[in-house]
Amino acid sequence: MPKAIVMRKTGGPDVMEYVEVEVGQPGPGEARVRHATCGLNYIDVYFRNGTYPQSLPAGLGMEGAGVVEAVGVGVSIFKPGDRVAYAGRPPGAYAEVRILPAAILVKLPASIDFETAAATMLQGLTVQYLFRRLFPLRGGETILFHAAAGGVGLIACQWARALGVTMIGTVGSDEKAALAKACGCVHTINYNSENFVERVKEITDGKGVPVVYDSIGKDTFRGSLDCLSPLGMMVSFGSTSGQVPPFDLNDLASRNSLFITRPVLFSYTAKRGDLDLMAAELFGMIESKKIKIEINQRYALHDVAQAHRDLESRKTTGSSILIP
Repeated sequence: MPKAIVMRKTGGPDVMEYVEVEVGQPGPGEARVRHATCGLNYIDVYFRNGTYPQSLPAGLGMEGAGVVEAVGVGVSIFKPGDRVAYAGRPPGAYAEVRILPAAILVKLPASIDFETAAATMLQGLTVQYLFRRLFPLRGGETILFHAAAGGVGLIACQWARALGVTMIGTVGSDEKAALAKACGCVHTINYNSENFVERVKEITDGKGVPVVYDSIGKDTFRGSLDCLSPLGMMVSFGSTSGQVPPFDLNDLASRNSLFITRPVLFSYTAKRGDLDLMAAELFGMIESKKIKIEINQRYALHDVAQAHRDLESRKTTGSSILIP
């Protein structure tokens, strides 16, 4: 029987169990996929610790790549043998084999290997919608992007460079700063030794930036607002330091009529046509060598607890994957 990670309660990394599971046949609209590689993302921590509630027992993992083994009734665009990748709900990607909705799958070009696909679907599609749909960047802008040396951050560095955008990125060490700069981040700020608000003002001659992309949350939220220029957009798309505390809407008015949004990738990929277009642009960026996916950590699936510990302690850089 195939193996998978199952959690029966929420909590720390040790709640994840490596067990045998019975998979069965896909139902209507579903596909059975044998994973070659599974993605590892911070959203998985939120499901594991209960920040994002789900019915238990449950699987974990939102992203994977592999080969279709079988399809259910009504599935016409995929067939057994197809190479596919995905990022989406429900969780359950931490598995050798799983059944999932065929609607979240995309066909994988022959030029892109399984490891790259599993490391890029969630993070790469996130950058795609942040830069191309939510606040479309056309080149020439200066932006602030927090956690520039993380998986999403390193893709953002390269995509910004390809678009002709000047990216200011925050990082947690000089080593991470060097990594972000090598990928195209023009200005880096080590938030452990520098005040990022003061540095952004210095870099922009006091003007601020038109958009801030913030996946940190509690620790950076108010500082991020202070970095925006009038009518600027605050994009709060994660909360690795904790949830953003309640705030007064008048804070947006007093900072010159700011905008704020809390987007979720899966709202942008909900329609088949949008998902296909987004994935095609992402794959095109990889195939053209404008983006290289930095897989800096690889873990065996049964070592997932250590992978989560490393992720939560911010020891990781770039992307991380699990090998079934």
